[in-house]
Amino acid sequence: MHAQIAAYNEAQSPENGAICDRLAREIAQGLPDAEGKVWHGGPVWFLDGNPIAGYWVRTRGVQLLFWSGQSFDEPGLTPEGKFKAAEAHYTDAAEIDRDLVQRWLAEARVVQWDYKNIVKRRGVLERLDIPMRAGAD
Repeated sequence: MHAQIAAYNEAQSPENGAICDRLAREIAQGLPDAEGKVWHGGPVWFLDGNPIAGYWVRTRGVQLLFWSGQSFDEPGLTPEGKFKAAEAHYTDAAEIDRDLVQRWLAEARVVQWDYKNIVKRRGVLERLDIPMRAGAD
């Protein structure tokens, strides 16, 4: 785990820290080639410079965010913000459904909106054409 992410997780309450540790492990397993770092105050994983998934400790628990989650076929996420992001919230590590999170991560790999260039495009998002990897479900 990246040192900044480990430090973020360790700085949380025991309950939220357990959720953060679990989410970090799930994201690292589902996106092993992603770059993870603390960005905008929370751990975020990127593929080719595009933010894919991240989490933040909020008042009501830990928010798991997928930047392109509104376009996923897999249910269970709630729209967040004015673009294409969607979220799930957890107040206990036991609430995390590993299989569901892994399905969201699999979708996150191939369903991507180009947040990396959103400023250059003046707030306009374009969907990226990401081919399925060989052997992916």
